[in-house]
Amino acid sequence: MTAMIMGLLICLALSVLVMALVAVPARREGREILTARGERVVVKVREGADSAATRTTGMVSNGTSDKRKAS
Repeated sequence: MTAMIMGLLICLALSVLVMALVAVPARREGREILTARGERVVVKVREGADSAATRTTGMVSNGTSDKRKAS
């Protein structure tokens, strides 16, 4: 199990290193990292995450007030 976790951590470190070697110089040169399609996907994911967070917050606050009424 330890070997598997160490392997995963090594893969993670290598992926971060590759991203740093590719993305940082590109940003310094003024190039965009994502394509136009990638930017649209990011916007869509952010909107979905925001709406999910709003719904969850509403459910938690409603659930808390319901428990207080029952007491």
